[in-house]
Amino acid sequence: MKRPNLCSQLQSDPSGSLSKTVTEFLCQRRWFGGKARQTRAVKVQDIIPVGLLTFDVLLAFFRVEYAEGPSEMYSVPLVEATSDESRRETAAIRLQIEGEHEPIVLLDALSNESFLQFLLDAIANARSFAGEHGVIHAVPSATLSSLWQPSEGVLSSSLMKAEQSNSSIVYGKKLVLKLFRRLEEGISPDLEIGMFLTDRAFFPNTPAVAGYLEYVDRENHLHTLGILQAFVENQGDAWQFTLDSLAEYYRRAEHAGAEAPEVPCGGILSLTESRPPSQAQEVIGPYLEAARLLGQRTAELHLALNSVRDDPNFVPEPFRVSDQENFCDSAIALLSRTFDLVRQKLHTLPPSLQSSAQFVLNSEGLISRYFRSIAGLRPSGMRSRIHGDYHLGQILFTGKDFMLIDFEGEPARSLRERRAKRSPLQDVAGILRSFQYAAHTPLLAQMSTDQKRESLDSWARFWQRWVSAVFVKRYLTTSGAAPYLPSTADETEIYLAAFMLDKAIYELGYELNNRPSWVAIPLQGIADHLLESNRALHERQQL
Repeated sequence: MKRPNLCSQLQSDPSGSLSKTVTEFLCQRRWFGGKARQTRAVKVQDIIPVGLLTFDVLLAFFRVEYAEGPSEMYSVPLVEATSDESRRETAAIRLQIEGEHEPIVLLDALSNESFLQFLLDAIANARSFAGEHGVIHAVPSATLSSLWQPSEGVLSSSLMKAEQSNSSIVYGKKLVLKLFRRLEEGISPDLEIGMFLTDRAFFPNTPAVAGYLEYVDRENHLHTLGILQAFVENQGDAWQFTLDSLAEYYRRAEHAGAEAPEVPCGGILSLTESRPPSQAQEVIGPYLEAARLLGQRTAELHLALNSVRDDPNFVPEPFRVSDQENFCDSAIALLSRTFDLVRQKLHTLPPSLQSSAQFVLNSEGLISRYFRSIAGLRPSGMRSRIHGDYHLGQILFTGKDFMLIDFEGEPARSLRERRAKRSPLQDVAGILRSFQYAAHTPLLAQMSTDQKRESLDSWARFWQRWVSAVFVKRYLTTSGAAPYLPSTADETEIYLAAFMLDKAIYELGYELNNRPSWVAIPLQGIADHLLESNRALHERQQL
């Protein structure tokens, strides 16, 4: 790609074809989040050439403007295709450049192993690359030299295939470079929290940060491009580990030949005061201990995130009444949007789910009153940095332990919201909701009689309740008198229930838009919480 005028040609787009061909290219990429939105135009924000020995790569920053809503910026490293690649590659940017007889075909450079090696070398050697509108900085951390040094030789590189919103490169099972495709102004929470846990809190159960890539534009606005971290040898994520354990659980339940177990009632904290019955220990088996360990690691994470008092970005702060009001206003707004969506799509649901959906819809007023009833409360715990998108898919299982990853936060939230301090109980609620998802996911494909389905549902609830109880008990025991926890068990129960209910409502909207066949899980989650919400509302009215 030794064409000195290519950058200027791309930026000026004299033929007007850039927007169309880039839009087509982006819509074929898994990491592009704007597929469901109508694109109005795509413009080049900046192009930064990176010279290698045998070819050039252009680090392109595309600004995607939509018919409605805010624009987004995407990072795409581009390399010119060979003639063979041009013929066989459909996901490409094809440009007719002035003075060229044939169109230039540009591919995503992450398919080129030499470029993958170049990225690691750039971080290790703290290189910078300037464009017309900004500069890219590759920055190593002090940890990198303990994990790998260039003098040790080249590490084999491979692009992970299972990525969705980002792209990750594995280097010799020693390092992983995660590249963000959609860029936002400001430091990534994943990098910020990762560096804090590595350099300040020395938390051992998250991958150490070894370096990063950032883009700084001419207005001095920073954008995190990528994070280099230690590679974690693992057996997959905790979601798959849990599903594998549940497959064995349901086999044990079926072979037990006994009637469906009695599902314990009451709040989750009251259940932590009881020891799991022998039936739970026998049928759930080793996963109970795994849930305890996960509860311990979760508490240790929160203790680490609350461990300093000299960094304003991490020092815990008391809750304000406005914090609680903002949460409840947001929860009620989400409730209204989601239930309007349920009404729109009610007729599209299977008949077996329509009655459940209608039951939940009829309870909208009750749920809204519940959130309003706690809006004026001021939690006695502290707000702090948290994971923010905590579920079983964000945790790696090493075979003996858990490693917590991906601190980017919920993708639907703005970067400012994802960096905000919140109650650590929101992370706890995320795992408890994930337990419910895991318990019921194997039953989605069950084609059985009503009686057998009811029995399996009881087994799922039995597993969910006792696994949740041991997780929460170990979490609270490990946390001890940590200031981020509410001062009373009743207050902890109230906020944990509110966060779980809010999460289930969010899940309902997500499933309606993306996986309608999964709608039964959040519907059941909301229904399960209605009794607890009603009880909490009644108790508050008696005060």
